Amino acid sequence: MAPPRYLTKSRFKMAVECPTKLFYANKASEYKDLMAENDFLAMLAEGGYQVGELAKKLYPNGIEIHEKEHALAEAKTRELLQQENVVLFEPAFRVGSFFIRIDILVKKGNIFELIEVKAKSYNSVTPDIESARGNITSGMLPYMQDVAFQTLVLRQAFPKADIRAFLMMPDKSKVAPIDGINQMFKINQSKKIETRTPPDTDIKALAGLLLSKVSVDKYVDQIINNEIEYPGGPSYLIDAALQWANSYEKDVKIAPTIGAHCGNCQFKVTAEDDLKSGFSECWREATGISDQELNKGTVLDLWNFRRKESLIQQGTYKLSQVQREDLGDFEDEADISGLSRPQRQWLQVNGIPSDHRHKGFYLDDALVTHEMASWHYPYHLIDFETSAVALPFYSEMRPYESVAFQFSHHIMEADGSVKHANQFLSVTPGEFPNYDFARALKKALDNDQGSVFMWSHHENSILSAILKQLSEEKNKPSDADELAEFIKSLIKGGCRAMIDLCKLSEKAFFHPSTKGSNSIKKVLPAILKESKQLQEIYSKPIYGATGGIPSLNFSNHSWLEIKDGDVSDPYKTLKEFAVDLLPEGIENEEEGNASVISAGGAATTAYARLQFEDLNEESRGRIKSALLRYCELDTLAMVMVLQGWQEAINR
Repeated sequence: MAPPRYLTKSRFKMAVECPTKLFYANKASEYKDLMAENDFLAMLAEGGYQVGELAKKLYPNGIEIHEKEHALAEAKTRELLQQENVVLFEPAFRVGSFFIRIDILVKKGNIFELIEVKAKSYNSVTPDIESARGNITSGMLPYMQDVAFQTLVLRQAFPKADIRAFLMMPDKSKVAPIDGINQMFKINQSKKIETRTPPDTDIKALAGLLLSKVSVDKYVDQIINNEIEYPGGPSYLIDAALQWANSYEKDVKIAPTIGAHCGNCQFKVTAEDDLKSGFSECWREATGISDQELNKGTVLDLWNFRRKESLIQQGTYKLSQVQREDLGDFEDEADISGLSRPQRQWLQVNGIPSDHRHKGFYLDDALVTHEMASWHYPYHLIDFETSAVALPFYSEMRPYESVAFQFSHHIMEADGSVKHANQFLSVTPGEFPNYDFARALKKALDNDQGSVFMWSHHENSILSAILKQLSEEKNKPSDADELAEFIKSLIKGGCRAMIDLCKLSEKAFFHPSTKGSNSIKKVLPAILKESKQLQEIYSKPIYGATGGIPSLNFSNHSWLEIKDGDVSDPYKTLKEFAVDLLPEGIENEEEGNASVISAGGAATTAYARLQFEDLNEESRGRIKSALLRYCELDTLAMVMVLQGWQEAINR
């Protein structure tokens, strides 16, 4: 017998994003769902499970509803609510086709406190909940809508009760009073939380300090009493929820309303997938465009374009339908500062000009040459892996402070020689690595005054965060001043400020296969397709070989495979190691979870596993090895891109 189909909290959230998604949900054997495991991964990476467990410590007499089956969970909830005063964790409520499980419910006679626990960064000193006009901010709106739906259901279940709604979140304005808070909640192999509170720790007081319980009745009423926006809307919440619940219960597809929101659809497939694409079905139904035409590109693919919605509403669906005037006013040729945003967008729509020096891709030789003239050998290419977890590592730290646990460092000499020179990885549970990280980076870069390169501004942001931590540290390390001066030299405005190759790529390089993206994971494969020199070098097993390119993690490795003219993606050669980064039972597919890996998210997930999961030494070793290999490729990728640009300019 098939399980009942109820509109739950997660299904409600999905429907607000796009009601048609409800038809594709929970059909893993039929439709591809790229988000199938993302909630768990996000909770793990951010420490969401730990936040939920800490919140329960505020209510030591709370009772957990362990039953998973809907009817059993409802029955247990009803039984316990017979008490005059009771606190329940995960109580279950069903009203018609609505079914919710509330994180924490506090019943005091006729007063019901509905508490939704979120691992959402919040600052009680400067709360970012509503705008100057009184509207709920976009960052908080999904959370408020979630609570509003639960409140609606609970009010229907108990129409005579006084329902009060709250969000409970980690408070960034508070500092931890003790070390090791993030180590108090471990995740076992069954994905269950085990609490390990040190002796003499007042865990209830700790939870009360770090978590803020925020009354949101005002915002809940605002949402319930006004129409909510969603594709195909707006409607009042109750009307929309009833329609969605009815459609989901009967498994009837709600007619698709296409728009810019489709760009985030998780029901997409690649050419290798055997499953169906919900995204393609929607667009075929709404526009009549074939899959073949969709695969050639839609307005959704247009890089950094802010008018996708308006173009779609006026009937411009395909990338080839976009007109020059749709992008605004711009010159044909880039000026000395490089490509403007509309110029780059027009390259994506119209293709590379036939008279451009490089066939098949665009490179502003003059701009790149001009920038290179100010660089100094040896080149230092660095990449950081970082985390920002909800529960602090050490006393005096705040929730969601940056933790820098890994870097990779390649050096490129004037004679063209390359080596993987240094790396850093600190993943000991509970260990705060930032100052050791900065020391190791200083040691790696202090031997000369060569230019230092990053890809995007992340490295600058992290070093700035470490500098702030040093300035606020009560027990400063003996070398605090030296570390601070070193960091100041690298960040924006410093005498050796890091050079952002991503920014240069945005202004000077475009390849159709990137779809306008400047991610290193997109730019690298594009460069490799065009560079015979790189294909010749990296298709041979010289990486980590004697007399080849020195590596700290690879031996006799070939990064490329060339078959029938197609050049493989180096990141896909590491696919076997990705299995070790993700939790057991989560598949490492070409898209979906693998896309998390290629975006860098798997490193954060892996770090969280090393912090919070109970792992044996063999498993920990495999994860650390995978982390080192992935980070090494990120800095080697920067080397390859520079080599590819140099080759193209010198042709």
